[in-house]
Amino acid sequence: MASGEVFDTKTKTLSVPRVNLLTMFRLGLFQMGLSMMSILTLGVLNRVMIQEIAIPATLVSVVLALPLFVAPSRVWFGQISDAKPLWGYHRTAYVWVGAAIFAIAAFLAVQVMWQINVAASSAGGWAWTTQTMGWTALLALVFAIYGLGICASSTAFAALLVDISEEDNRSKVVGVVWSMLMVGIIVGAIISSKLLTPDSTTVTLQASVNRLFIIVPAIVFGLAIAATLGVEKKYSQYLSRSALVNREDSITLGKAWEILTASPQTGLFFTFLLVMTLCLFMQDPVLEPYAGQVFKMPLAESTKLNVFYGTGVLIAYGVSGFFIVPRLGKQRTARLGCILVAFCTVLIGISGFTANPAFLKLSLILFGLATGVLTTAAVSLMLDLTAAEAAGTFIGAWGLAQSVSRGVAVVLGGSLLDIGRKLLPNLVLAYGLVFALEAVGMIVSIWFLNRVNVTEFQTSTKLAIASVLESDLD
Repeated sequence: MASGEVFDTKTKTLSVPRVNLLTMFRLGLFQMGLSMMSILTLGVLNRVMIQEIAIPATLVSVVLALPLFVAPSRVWFGQISDAKPLWGYHRTAYVWVGAAIFAIAAFLAVQVMWQINVAASSAGGWAWTTQTMGWTALLALVFAIYGLGICASSTAFAALLVDISEEDNRSKVVGVVWSMLMVGIIVGAIISSKLLTPDSTTVTLQASVNRLFIIVPAIVFGLAIAATLGVEKKYSQYLSRSALVNREDSITLGKAWEILTASPQTGLFFTFLLVMTLCLFMQDPVLEPYAGQVFKMPLAESTKLNVFYGTGVLIAYGVSGFFIVPRLGKQRTARLGCILVAFCTVLIGISGFTANPAFLKLSLILFGLATGVLTTAAVSLMLDLTAAEAAGTFIGAWGLAQSVSRGVAVVLGGSLLDIGRKLLPNLVLAYGLVFALEAVGMIVSIWFLNRVNVTEFQTSTKLAIASVLESDLD
């Protein structure tokens, strides 16, 4: 009998202990590590490639978005972890293997990036040569592998959260883990700024970035092990649940599509999620280059900007979850969040005309607060628009919308910057084009949000599920 398991003499079954608050925070270490990795890719590598190496922003954005575009693999990784235990674990071993893969891939990506720099330097600046194309293709492959590692580990981890939680404490587990995601952004930004040297010569820059990409991935891999060690064995209810409940496995892809398309509300919310996420993350690939080129901030200082953004988000999670959403309601809070995000993106663009770093930092704190309000309301609304009988189907659809739109956002942000550089007279306006379109898109997303009706969704979806399950009996 595993440690922590209790035999229930009345039901003749094993009673698994409920996960405690300390374990919830320990689990959050994994999400903390993932957000630290995002700082390395979207906070450091994008800045180095766009500004120091002068690779076209569009190309950089496409490469950095590849980990998001391999998101459909999450479905396959989830099915594999359900069906085939690895080293005796359905979840934990997949978390560890995935973490090892993305940690190693991150370091390899940096080494390939330096080879691109050598190839570009030998050509007298960035140019499409055989060498630059070859190394860029290899970089794209490494980033795709990095993304697969992220998908494998994070999918198994999310499944573990479901396995160890009950309906009455699942929101608490998710809330704690989600907060740790933002803690990771702050911690990752601080560690990165400390390890990166302010000296921007090529040799010292390469040494400090290499050091960063050895230390942080090693820490993140350690956090993945610390977060999950012993948790599955002690708290998981996967085996008992899978033996008792197999309903969702019987829903085929065709029938899942019937359920998803049964209500027009699904399409409306899917589109809202798509547009909202797109506009929320379009600045990701350009923010650090913006700080470097317009505000003349060194690499270590621009990376630290994530601290201001993350602090705002973290504060907003608590305030909106406990005070704003209960008073205004989910939909009205989401609408308020969209308006606030639109205002703050305009503020970030305006800060460029002052070239004052303090103005930019204030704008990012406000942007973080607005993002936290919007995210809390949108995720709460998403759970309302998830039918319990086909939870995996709907969560998969919402997750796909978010992953694809984040990938498109990264590509679009870099592409718009390149377009702005060619068409507009100065860098402030070029970057401002990205922020302005973010604001416009966020207002557009409100149009879709206003047409979402939770009651209508629940009614039509329940009828569709009943119809599908009845057809199984025919």
